[in-house]
Amino acid sequence: MAGLADSLGVGLGIFPLGIALGVLVVQAGLPWWLAPALSVGVFAGSVELLLVSMLAAATPLLTVAVTVLAVNFRHVFYALSFPIDRVRPGLPRAYSVYAMIDEAYATYALAPRERLQSARIVAMQLASQAYWVGGGLVGVAFASALPQPIEGFEFALCALFVVMTLDAARSRREIPSVLLAGLSVAAALVAAPGSALLVALVVFALLLTLRYALGRRRSRGGDRA
Repeated sequence: MAGLADSLGVGLGIFPLGIALGVLVVQAGLPWWLAPALSVGVFAGSVELLLVSMLAAATPLLTVAVTVLAVNFRHVFYALSFPIDRVRPGLPRAYSVYAMIDEAYATYALAPRERLQSARIVAMQLASQAYWVGGGLVGVAFASALPQPIEGFEFALCALFVVMTLDAARSRREIPSVLLAGLSVAAALVAAPGSALLVALVVFALLLTLRYALGRRRSRGGDRA
């Protein structure tokens, strides 16, 4: 019950996003079962919304793979501070690793140790996935019942990433990253308009790596001085 209680606040955000996924699947002309299939097979929030658009546009597999890796690469670092050791080994721990979404990480990464019981963590993650799958099915039913598609609904995905970008770039120190992202997209559109997304992601990753290396070098130089 404690895990279900932990998931309630998360569910308020996940369920509407699941509805958006279901509506997007139907309006993209894809089979309805893709919504629950993505929610079970992928379960990665914004990546699922992105995948719907990419599948509808018949995006090359390499571009899909690189895009998913770039968007979800942050999950690699979650394991460094997520209390996975508190989850019972075997199937519970395997599921907890699979279902380590942003919301689960935010709920338990800094939680007091007495709250970190295996059953509680897994129950919260199971409930979170249930909200997502359920929301997707509601979205599919809603979109199927509409007499005609909602014009402009596909912009919801773009709006989601715009909001996430603005939130990430709220501090001045991230302005260079925003400028590097713009430069990457501009260069990709000029150099490879047919694969602009893939090229932009690769260029942006390289520029961010270069920025980090220069920042470290400058920091070491300041320490020595």
